[in-house]
Amino acid sequence: MTRSVELPLWLLVLILLFAAVTFASHFLFPSVRWFFRRRFERAVARLNTRLERPIEPFKLTRRYDMIQRLIYDPEVARAIARHAAAEGIPENVAFEQARRYAREIVPSFSAFAYFGFAIRAARWLSNAIYRVRLGYQDEAALRQLDPNATLVFVMNHRSNMDYVLVTYLAARRSALSYAVGEWARVWPLSRLIKAMGAYFIRRKSRNDLYRRVLSAYMRLATQGGATQAMFPEGGLSLDGALAEPKLGLLKYIVEAGSVDAADPQGRDVVFVPVALNYDWVLEDTILTSAARAGERRFKARIGVIMARILRQLWLWMTGRYHRFGYAAVNFGAPLSLREFAKGQQENGGLDLRDAASREPAGGPTHALTTALATELMSRIGVAVPVLPVPLAAWLLLRHGAMRVETLDQHMAAMRKQMPSIAVHHHSASLATAAEEARRILVMRGLVTQKEGLLVPVQAKLELLGYYANSVAHLLSEGPLGLGATDDAATASEISASAKS
Repeated sequence: MTRSVELPLWLLVLILLFAAVTFASHFLFPSVRWFFRRRFERAVARLNTRLERPIEPFKLTRRYDMIQRLIYDPEVARAIARHAAAEGIPENVAFEQARRYAREIVPSFSAFAYFGFAIRAARWLSNAIYRVRLGYQDEAALRQLDPNATLVFVMNHRSNMDYVLVTYLAARRSALSYAVGEWARVWPLSRLIKAMGAYFIRRKSRNDLYRRVLSAYMRLATQGGATQAMFPEGGLSLDGALAEPKLGLLKYIVEAGSVDAADPQGRDVVFVPVALNYDWVLEDTILTSAARAGERRFKARIGVIMARILRQLWLWMTGRYHRFGYAAVNFGAPLSLREFAKGQQENGGLDLRDAASREPAGGPTHALTTALATELMSRIGVAVPVLPVPLAAWLLLRHGAMRVETLDQHMAAMRKQMPSIAVHHHSASLATAAEEARRILVMRGLVTQKEGLLVPVQAKLELLGYYANSVAHLLSEGPLGLGATDDAATASEISASAKS
């Protein structure tokens, strides 16, 4: 037992390495994880005292544990069996497919990444690009919301800046969890987005197993009280107008919440409509080109994007940089799923007792989701901020060229017709709303100035229409009687003389 044993040096090093790994994995790593976990929990507790809605335990669940909950969910288990039978593959192969889908969907939320980096970056970027304005919000109604209810912010989708803007403006309320499309599944962007609590979805997937895994995640998130943000339109608006809502994610939320809707003690779901608008959408030419081509394929080359960023940096360095006008957000009236479902049952006779089960299109859950989507889009539409450029674009397209003074008078008159929630209050530090619109439209080449008139550029009418469409649903044609003016007639003469 006391005899010496000779070993090669490489074998001794290997044995010591295995011993060190075993010691670390069994004794050191658990202690380190426990130490940092305790510090993390104390930091989250301090953070929750500053938030209107504390971060839910669901968000803080370890990603591995959430993936396990998903793949062993009864609904997912049944979907795995169906998928294996339909595809003629072993169930363990279908189970691994479900595991891959769960890993793809489940985020890895980091409170440090969200509140330490994302909020600061969103604040800086939003204010560097736009004059950000938080317009209407019913603070009393928002504060009276059931603290145990699941909050879902429902927004129109104008730009990829929507994520940044709403993250910044909702920072003091809670941490938002977004549904993000496949465009963001690029390393290292995907890691950052997952750390901010977003989850990836395949918008066009028709795979039943994938949709069951996604449905199970949405059910757990909704019943776990996770604050979410979603775009019912499903994608960016290509023509500037509000699009028809897509029911996929909304239906999953309704299925998750409708069981509780019949239970007064259960967790309610409250939808908060959020309406956004911009004087200058960064992707406007890309979106209008996609609309012209009739397909949602955005051909934005990285070289073009970098060239634009460098140009703006040069303008900033030379003191010629101007922000891209206003970006405004309005919060509409909150809508309780429980109260809405109750109203639909009383008025339409919907039976929601089996709403959580799968049903064919046209069933009670589908009918409830359709009615809910219509109501939410209506509330978003009423709240869309009417900014200088969209309003000026609408007036110039309808009435032709006019002087800045005339445009300002028309804009002031139009505001009196609009819902008060949509009216944007112009900054007193600038001359007039019409002057701000003129600056941006002329700088971008959408209009030209001829003999004191703002004349729409024929080749840019598509872009003018894109901005006008964002507020067209709020503007009436008749009461003001703003027919073609002498200014417009003069513009025609100018155009004719220019051609001759």
